[in-house]
Amino acid sequence: MKTQKRLDTDQMKSKAYYIASFAAVLILAILFAFPLYWIITGSFKTKPDIMNTVPVWWPTEFTMANFEKLMSSRTAPLFDFKAFGYTIAGPTVPAAVRWLINTVFMSVTSMLLTCLTSAMAGYVLAKKRFWGRGLIFSLIVCAMALPKQVILIPLMREMSALDLYDKIWAVIFPIVGWPFGVFLLKQFAEGIPTEMVEACRIDGAGEWRTFTDVMFPMVKPGVGACAIFTFINSWNDYFMQLIMLTSSKNLTISLGIATMQAENSTDFGLLMAGSALASVPIIIVFLIFQKYFTKGITMGAVKG
Repeated sequence: MKTQKRLDTDQMKSKAYYIASFAAVLILAILFAFPLYWIITGSFKTKPDIMNTVPVWWPTEFTMANFEKLMSSRTAPLFDFKAFGYTIAGPTVPAAVRWLINTVFMSVTSMLLTCLTSAMAGYVLAKKRFWGRGLIFSLIVCAMALPKQVILIPLMREMSALDLYDKIWAVIFPIVGWPFGVFLLKQFAEGIPTEMVEACRIDGAGEWRTFTDVMFPMVKPGVGACAIFTFINSWNDYFMQLIMLTSSKNLTISLGIATMQAENSTDFGLLMAGSALASVPIIIVFLIFQKYFTKGITMGAVKG
């Protein structure tokens, strides 16, 4: 009888804990999702709905005027590059399209280069024994705590010296040497048995073959986590973009939207339309890498 009562009590406690946990998670999910909901619905609202002192939770009249204004306010060439002293430019398109292409190119290129270099550096620091290995890793860890604002002026002078200032590569290259990516993938590589590397060496595989065929597939969850972290960091790095990019055709979507604000008034519908457009690629990337992102975080937590 006592055992049955104890079981019933435990079940009630478990059910109450489940309900409380579900309610807490639901409230947090609503709080986190609300800004995105407000931006997306606001992009389809009319100006009276947006400027109403009483919040309009759902558009009384759906309109595409904000997106039309976003696409018609400015124009820019779809692409342009110099070759053999000549400038080759693509057809003229809405500036927002060019800004979105610039941002996607910047974020994807930064993501790919960072994942590749971080995976190689993490493999070397985890599995190779050489003089100064501990010092190099210590410098990488210290660099993680260094604010980007401290090195921003040297970075700008370096990009100017390389003739990359006001080019999209001036935002890409500083992100590639991201210390956190090296630290993350080094921790993943530490969990791979050294015997596997030695077995590859005995079988006659070179360093590159060992890395591509053995190490890289085994640290793929870490690469997925590094990819989404890098993409988000690159996409949201407004301050670096603001310093490095000045020409209208080279702006990113966040900078371009910011330049559309008037001095004495702000078109919130236009800003929310641009923000909604800018949020689509980053949501797609998160959905693609969600499995690796979650697995990468949990595996890193187990390793400590």
